[in-house]
Amino acid sequence: MISPKDVLKKAQEYEKDVAQFLRDIVAIPSYSGQEKAVVDRIAVEMKKVGFDEVKTDGLGNIFGRIGNGKTKIVMDGHIDVVGVGDPTQWKYDPFKGKMENGIIYGRGAGDQKAGMASMVYGGKIIKDLHLEGDYTLYVVGSVMEEECDGMCWQYIVKEDKFVPDYVVITEPTNLNIYRGHRGRIEVEIRTKGKSAHAAMPERGDNAIYKMARIILGIEKLNEKLKVDPFLGKGTVVVSQIFFKSPSENAVADECTIHLDRRLTIGETKESAIEEFKKVIKEAGVEAEIIELTYHGKAYTGKEYSSEKYFRTWVMDEHSEIVDAAVKTYKEVFGSDPKVDKWNFSTNGVATAGLFKIPTVGFGPANEIYAHGINDQAPVDHLVKAAAFYAYFPQKILKKG
Repeated sequence: MISPKDVLKKAQEYEKDVAQFLRDIVAIPSYSGQEKAVVDRIAVEMKKVGFDEVKTDGLGNIFGRIGNGKTKIVMDGHIDVVGVGDPTQWKYDPFKGKMENGIIYGRGAGDQKAGMASMVYGGKIIKDLHLEGDYTLYVVGSVMEEECDGMCWQYIVKEDKFVPDYVVITEPTNLNIYRGHRGRIEVEIRTKGKSAHAAMPERGDNAIYKMARIILGIEKLNEKLKVDPFLGKGTVVVSQIFFKSPSENAVADECTIHLDRRLTIGETKESAIEEFKKVIKEAGVEAEIIELTYHGKAYTGKEYSSEKYFRTWVMDEHSEIVDAAVKTYKEVFGSDPKVDKWNFSTNGVATAGLFKIPTVGFGPANEIYAHGINDQAPVDHLVKAAAFYAYFPQKILKKG
């Protein structure tokens, strides 16, 4: 009988292997829509450690399968990364996979290729210790998440008709268990005016001035938004502003702002848009609210779209999947986990928010480094996460 301590011991044997694998995939730039090279490298590792099947779908998501049982368990990690920003601010080359003092640095190290490295070696542990059962495990490296989180899973469910029974999101949680996060909607608000020479502004109708009144209203709206005791407060931010004008010496005839509205429990796209309408009315100006759609082209050449509405989700703390995650943690690590939430958004907006698939989060690395110049993952996190992923199917199958 294999004990959870045996699983952790086996994971520790693969410390160098999982660390080297993460360093390898960090060294491969994989911006959204440009993930092919890292997908190919992941496929090599999956085959090397003994996955039963490795394939990609039309969008380019990579699937590694172990087993052929009744219960379908997915462990998901997105493999695309955000940009580097100013490279001179990095201590190490962001695409070298530098390791120092037990920490691996580089763009995507924590967010979130560490999850992928640990999932693959979790699969190897399952194979080595013969932990297969009446389940099929799919380790998924999903694409284009950084540009439109959840779109990859919309493709998987809607186009491939693949609906798992349970999903583990492996975004960084600092080895805590996360059971939800706020959603969001992105919209634009546009005002129109009439251009005139800047020397005679009274002959025009300044679209920027109109927008200024709306912006002040948005700022005040943010102070009044709903607070949830678990997920926290809803927020709204004017993140970008654009204008159109015949020249620098003319009254602007159009102004547009981009809004990022984070949605807590009880808030929806519809409720947020009603709030924006009220702000516009109180500002005393005419303006158009524009709901946005993301259009992306995958490295496979496949084009796909999604509305920019990302649904809030929370799993009950006593739900089957959260309970299984907590029991996995206790048995493998011998202590109680912290059960919390993400501050940012994940593919859970689709798996749990849109499709209502039971979803939980557990990942190596700390989310505070995501998208930063110190993107990193501790090697000991990789080992522990691999043990968790290998043992989790045993607990979700027992369901108690």
